[in-house]
Amino acid sequence: MNRTLLLLNLSIFVFLSYTSFLFAQEWETPRIEGYGKVKYFSETAEQPNPEDTYHLLFDITSIKEKDGVNQHLWVMARTLNMLSVAGVPNENVKLIGAIHSDATFIALTNEAYQKKFGTSNPNIDIINKLLEAGTQLFVCSQATASRGVLPNMVLPKITPALSALSVLSNYQNRGFHLMP
Repeated sequence: MNRTLLLLNLSIFVFLSYTSFLFAQEWETPRIEGYGKVKYFSETAEQPNPEDTYHLLFDITSIKEKDGVNQHLWVMARTLNMLSVAGVPNENVKLIGAIHSDATFIALTNEAYQKKFGTSNPNIDIINKLLEAGTQLFVCSQATASRGVLPNMVLPKITPALSALSVLSNYQNRGFHLMP
């Protein structure tokens, strides 16, 4: 009886110690500070390979938000953070974003965004951090034209493209992988 109780207590202790270790990891944003938080688990399957290159393409169409910014931009930040905590060197990562459709207005300057929506553009900080990390963002000129967005209303660091379709097809032809 005492031995059974001792084994049960020991089993509970080991289980609690292991699970507390798993959940002790802190949320991190090592590459894009403040956005796209990740927890790293070294003992999980399908770890990124630090020797591989990651050429990833994001189709940014939605106005959905995550933590106060565009969800697609947040996922791009999470991707960079996840690859960083897994040890993938920055030079092995290249992210491209094609902004169009309902998301077009996230590319507006703060002045143009305030004029249209009566509030500051909440995406400027994450956009700047993504660009500083080497991400390239394009905005679809078809989408801006159809929404009455003039070239001077677009953030200067976002590159106008003929269309999002051309960005998406060109970069896939260059070996970039379209992310869901």
